[in-house]
Amino acid sequence: MADSDAVNQHPDFSSNQAFYWLLKFALIGPFMRVYNRPKVDDLENIPKEGPAVIAGNHLSIADWLFAPLASPRRISYLAKNEYFTTPGISGKLQRFFFVQTGQVPIDRTGASAAENALNTAKRLLREGRLVGLYPEGTRSPDSRLYKGKTGVARVALDTGVPIIPVGVTGTEKVCPPGKMTWGHHQVTVKFGKPINPAEFGESGDTKAERTLTDHIMKEIQALTGQEYVDEYAPRGKKNK
Repeated sequence: MADSDAVNQHPDFSSNQAFYWLLKFALIGPFMRVYNRPKVDDLENIPKEGPAVIAGNHLSIADWLFAPLASPRRISYLAKNEYFTTPGISGKLQRFFFVQTGQVPIDRTGASAAENALNTAKRLLREGRLVGLYPEGTRSPDSRLYKGKTGVARVALDTGVPIIPVGVTGTEKVCPPGKMTWGHHQVTVKFGKPINPAEFGESGDTKAERTLTDHIMKEIQALTGQEYVDEYAPRGKKNK
């Protein structure tokens, strides 16, 4: 399935946002604010209007809840298409939740999966949105910060939009990888200063993509204090 087909099977993700704000301010948000007492720093670094990439570290599935909770603007994240196509009542409820919390489906199967994701991100940015992306490409298996993949840099260089680094800490204790629990632990969300991709080179320049990616990871590390690992994160297992 092509990326455009995956998106077209679902509602207009730019409309019907009322329930998103209801979730944020009346249903889920108040619980998270009281139970996890999130600390938020430097919200002024988020542009008041216009597109931007929100590039963050990835410790837990809770990351994409706490960053939007902190942000005054809606953030759209890319989510695998399976979250939107699960059959049955539970599948419909899951689909509804993901749609209303700003997730956008992408097809992650096949050789073109990465390109589909990048094209979807660029489309959303051209619509003027904030788009949340994880340069590591997967959750950290051990709470360390791993080498970033160049997809985020490619998107920013192609579109010319600023990159806002964000560091989230504590979510790995709120919702540990592989567990369906929600812990009573404080979360911190820090937004870094905007990065102008044009300062690193031009679209299509692989050296610029790598240099920009490394700079993004350095800025994220400064926000989180995580130990940095100069290799890509392994999927599905912890390093020993």
